[in-house]
Amino acid sequence: MNVLWIFAHPEPRSLGGSLRDEGVRTLRAQGADVRESDLYAMKWNPVVDADDFGSAAGSDRLFVGSTSKSALQTGELSADIRAEHEKLAWADTVIVQFPLWWYGMPAILKGWFDRVFVKGLGYGIQRPDGRTARYGEGTMNGKRAMVVLTTGSPEAAVGPRGVNGEINEILFPLQHGALWYTGMSVLPPLTICGADRFSPEQYDAAAEALRERLRTLSTQDPIPFRHQNGGDYDDSLVLRDELAPGRSGIGVHLAG
Repeated sequence: MNVLWIFAHPEPRSLGGSLRDEGVRTLRAQGADVRESDLYAMKWNPVVDADDFGSAAGSDRLFVGSTSKSALQTGELSADIRAEHEKLAWADTVIVQFPLWWYGMPAILKGWFDRVFVKGLGYGIQRPDGRTARYGEGTMNGKRAMVVLTTGSPEAAVGPRGVNGEINEILFPLQHGALWYTGMSVLPPLTICGADRFSPEQYDAAAEALRERLRTLSTQDPIPFRHQNGGDYDDSLVLRDELAPGRSGIGVHLAG
């Protein structure tokens, strides 16, 4: 198994850093090959700018709505983006680890997606029949992904009736809108709650929970998101009336 571990925490001595180290050790002990993208250690630039696209800098053809070749196709991407593309091509599993900040990922991680998931890799993929390949299809189809999340919230507060919202709804933009969109099968997240007040016993339990999830990376059932092109959606990409009748919201995009 080839695993890319994307880590976005500014403090390597944090709970998140300790869990990352534990996770990487566990995977390697299992015989997996692991590569890391430690975004803060890399001093990753999170801002999309003209330098990302070489000689094509400043051209509107690089952005949404373009019908011409992408910078990926023309080889004009900056070196740091190309390096991340090589890691993604190599990996069959991607771990995305970060602390939950203001209901989302740290800006440096959002910037990784903004800069790395370019047209030709993250979007703008056409099937032979002319349909757009996304939501279960795309360049990263066949890969698996899992979010490892730390949050200061108590576990009950990110539960179904918790004041902070249910964790899979909080993560929907990432899990459905980025990972599943590009074709990855998304495993249920591992959420470590109460991260700002951990006891040694709680750490031991969290580390064991992480080890157990990593032992079963290849066998866990993914979140059953619906495929865009599987017949569940009409030509306007709206869920068909006979599916989840009378319901709306994020939950209708889960099959079953």
